[in-house]
Amino acid sequence: MTAAPSLISEHRCFGGTVGFYRHASEACGGEMRFGVYVPPQARERKVPVLYYLAGLTCTEDTFLIKGGAQRMASELGLMLVAPDTSPRGAGFPGESDAWDFGVGAGFYLDATQAPWSSRYRMGTYVTKELPALISTHFPARSDREGIFGHSMGGHGALVCALRNPGRYRSVSAFAPIAAPMRVPWGQKAFRGYLGEDTEAWRQYDATELLRASKTRLPKLLVDQGTSDKFLQEQLKPELLREACEAVGQSLELRIHEGYDHGYYFVSTFMEDHLRHHAATLNA
Repeated sequence: MTAAPSLISEHRCFGGTVGFYRHASEACGGEMRFGVYVPPQARERKVPVLYYLAGLTCTEDTFLIKGGAQRMASELGLMLVAPDTSPRGAGFPGESDAWDFGVGAGFYLDATQAPWSSRYRMGTYVTKELPALISTHFPARSDREGIFGHSMGGHGALVCALRNPGRYRSVSAFAPIAAPMRVPWGQKAFRGYLGEDTEAWRQYDATELLRASKTRLPKLLVDQGTSDKFLQEQLKPELLREACEAVGQSLELRIHEGYDHGYYFVSTFMEDHLRHHAATLNA
């Protein structure tokens, strides 16, 4: 049995609780932190669980503070789980030199290059270790899991779902890095964590995974703002649309005039995403 996480703080919220925790992670070789919203329905029964993956520079509390999700999660009976975005305190040279690589920028993959490979194993952490901990120590239904995220976390949600077919019953993303092999953020991260062999990068690129695999996800919901300063250079949702059309993957890509990349955008459409997940997770 996985060791129980240590409670850092707990807060009453919409009839449920928001808690922040730390624990010793085997996958990441050190302490990891995560946040959980437990809805009021969990006092009577186990509830579906929805994992949220945050973007570059974020921590385990960003979504639970800024996302505006708890009111609707309380109504819908969804547990929300938000991990940190990378290991911290590894002491690797250069790990804090840039905001888009290293600390706060784990990209939800398992690094293969030294020294990152010893700690930066966020793919295994998010899809295996953390869910095992949640199902053991929280009133969560491990047979009803969904995943979503924002920016780097939108990339992570799509890739985690595609690499684990049948695991997640619902998937969505806000302004995801849709084709990381073809944009500067992804190329920098993949080169550093995975090395120079671009073939190894394909396993963490949603558009490449869609084209190469027979795996089809539940209908994807993706929201994107037109005033997002990263839209043209880093996000490229049109490539995700093309990949989905090429293989018959159901996608609802919604483009919102005037919205940018931040949490004002994310919180505006949060209810839609939670209802999208609840329609499947509560079925």
